[in-house]
Amino acid sequence: MFIVNKIKKLDMLILLITFALGLVGTMAIYEATVGTNLHNLHIQNFIMLILFCAPMLCIALIDYRIIVSKLAYGFYGIGVALLVAVHFFGENKNGAQRWLNLGGFEFQPSELAKICTILLVAHLLHRRKGEQLKIGKDIIPILLVFLVPVLFIYKQPDLGTALVFLGMMLSMLWMGNVRMIYMALCVGLGAAAIVAVFWLFHNNYDLLASIVKSHQMDRIQTFIDPASDPDKSWHVNNALIAIGSGGLNGDSGYFFQKGFIPYVYSDSIFVAVGEKYGFIGSSVLLFLFFLLLYRMIIVSNESRDLAGSYIVIGIIGMLVFQIFVNIGMHVGIMPLTGISLPFISYGGSTMLTNMIAIGIVLSVAVHKNEIVID
Repeated sequence: MFIVNKIKKLDMLILLITFALGLVGTMAIYEATVGTNLHNLHIQNFIMLILFCAPMLCIALIDYRIIVSKLAYGFYGIGVALLVAVHFFGENKNGAQRWLNLGGFEFQPSELAKICTILLVAHLLHRRKGEQLKIGKDIIPILLVFLVPVLFIYKQPDLGTALVFLGMMLSMLWMGNVRMIYMALCVGLGAAAIVAVFWLFHNNYDLLASIVKSHQMDRIQTFIDPASDPDKSWHVNNALIAIGSGGLNGDSGYFFQKGFIPYVYSDSIFVAVGEKYGFIGSSVLLFLFFLLLYRMIIVSNESRDLAGSYIVIGIIGMLVFQIFVNIGMHVGIMPLTGISLPFISYGGSTMLTNMIAIGIVLSVAVHKNEIVID
């Protein structure tokens, strides 16, 4: 009876939207791989979607407050330990060492590290009970908690995933009652870094090239001046043409089916949606994302426990950053980088992490009206 009562409290709208996004992803993966040697990938994606519903629902029925108060440090330690294991024992693919082979399943610990970090930061913020954060006592320790996994992930190298932690950090610090001057300083530093990159690119190219890695320099050049080297901007230019050719209702999917878009079933999946289903299909996808994020904001606002609000906001920050950057890099407003589109891109580690994240959000929704006990 106790479990039944919890099941009744599940946020069915979040569940329905999550499953709808998973189905959209499965359809997009089918379109991206039909007629290729990866033509069964959409079946695997659908199977993972169904299987990962089990951990999502199990987590939803567990009181998240127990996890935050008792297990946050342990989970964070496990997340960092897995990143260390990748450094020593990880599999190298295309010059990147990001995966652990666990009995035939290739697992990417950097994905799980996102959730582990959110849980620990929520625990640290909750100890302040809503009071304004102090630099030495609160902000610096939180920055260090984010910095440790970011350094390991950046070394893999995986700049895209490392940057996701920035979105999580800013959203959680904002929700944690940080002084606005500090937030403005962070935003100002970020803006100054972007201006510096543009200035160096146009005025001291060699210095910029000596600071960043060669593949990162190629992406900067592709973003700032795509006409300077058609070979380096081949991916982005083809993505823009493909999405544009989709028109209002979509077309045959010529560009991605003929191999003009690399990794179209994973990081470039939005190109498949844009070309095959057009503006209408892309708008439906964005509307589903909007509904999911809006509903999660409501869950955060309705939670009587600050830890629950912090967790949900951290997950929102994670999802928003990935959605914005993934779509933005294929429509020319963001530099190209390796970030998956949540629930849409193919990838077992990514889907598992996102389903766990939804499970935690559902747990906050289930327990939002319960008495807060310190």
